[in-house]
Amino acid sequence: MRTRMQVLLMAAAMLSIATAIRPTTLARMSLDQLAAAADAVARVRCDSAESRWENGAIWTVTTFDVVESMKGSLPPQVTVRLPGGRAGHLTAAVDGTPRFNAGDEAVVFLERSRAGEFSVAGWVEGTFRITRDPRTLRETVTQDSSTFAVFDPATRVFRTEGVRRIPVEQFRGRVAAAIARAQEKTR
Repeated sequence: MRTRMQVLLMAAAMLSIATAIRPTTLARMSLDQLAAAADAVARVRCDSAESRWENGAIWTVTTFDVVESMKGSLPPQVTVRLPGGRAGHLTAAVDGTPRFNAGDEAVVFLERSRAGEFSVAGWVEGTFRITRDPRTLRETVTQDSSTFAVFDPATRVFRTEGVRRIPVEQFRGRVAAAIARAQEKTR
């Protein structure tokens, strides 16, 4: 009887996760679209990431130290909430959501939810990882979605493309130009 109850509870938990998280199809977003959608853009360093149960689903809350703010006014530390993660023995994988580990550096396009929390605009589309060549110490940026099949609505085809290994200085210039164009359109 006890084993049967455990199986039923586990099945109910799995069903609630399956109904709470919907399938993911991402459309390709340009830097201009990301800049327009974002309330803030920042270079960040992951301080910590923790997954937990909330209202019948698993969510991951990641805390970042803000290294450089490119758009918007941000405090020295921001918290980002994204669906999925691992809580106890259960894992909820949501395609298209970026995952961070302590020490990871990235440029993220942030948007506020109705509840006032931050999320990453476009998920993997709005996440640009920073890597450092150990030999030259040169930093480059690669978009998370550059290896993720993203739907291109113009061609109606899934493609793997995006920003790959661009020097940070060059990427910073592209972001600044995209932010300026987005602000010009709102005037």
